[in-house]
Amino acid sequence: MSTIGDGLDQAVQKAFTRPVPKSAGAQMRYLVKQYKGTRAVAQMLRVSRRTVERYVKDQIRTPRPDLAARLEREVKARWQPQIRARAKEKAVTTGGIVIDTRARLGYVAPIGSTDEDRIRHLTVALPPQHAARLFEAQARGAGDDRLREITAEALRETYFQDGGRRAGSLEEVRFTNIEHLEFDL
Repeated sequence: MSTIGDGLDQAVQKAFTRPVPKSAGAQMRYLVKQYKGTRAVAQMLRVSRRTVERYVKDQIRTPRPDLAARLEREVKARWQPQIRARAKEKAVTTGGIVIDTRARLGYVAPIGSTDEDRIRHLTVALPPQHAARLFEAQARGAGDDRLREITAEALRETYFQDGGRRAGSLEEVRFTNIEHLEFDL
């Protein structure tokens, strides 16, 4: 996926009320229950139906590393959908989202300003409308570049322009070389 997309997913996963199943058998049983059969799970994970059945019965306990990663990703993507939806709704309507990043940030501004890119460590609370834009773009399948643009626009409005109180002539913020990125709801 993408750096920003993964960060948004991890922020939503912090709202889970129960831990995600850890063992391969428990994860496989959860997916079989969600998909109502072993055939769909086997096709999704690109393994045989018999392999899925053996994981469900705990005849196989340790999956290959690539299968373990796919299995964990698929379970986390489907785990507690109502809790996930509630957390997103809260961020979009009232709470907003907090971004903690260490990245190269600069901006395009009129001649004579100090618009040089530099590494900055920012922790900024983004208002709900920016959280809504990020979650909507992620749901539509936007790539990392588009999510980075939306995040840069949000940082421009909230951090650099301080909600319209300063840097009114600021045109564009460059958000590159992300060293650290974490979201919190």
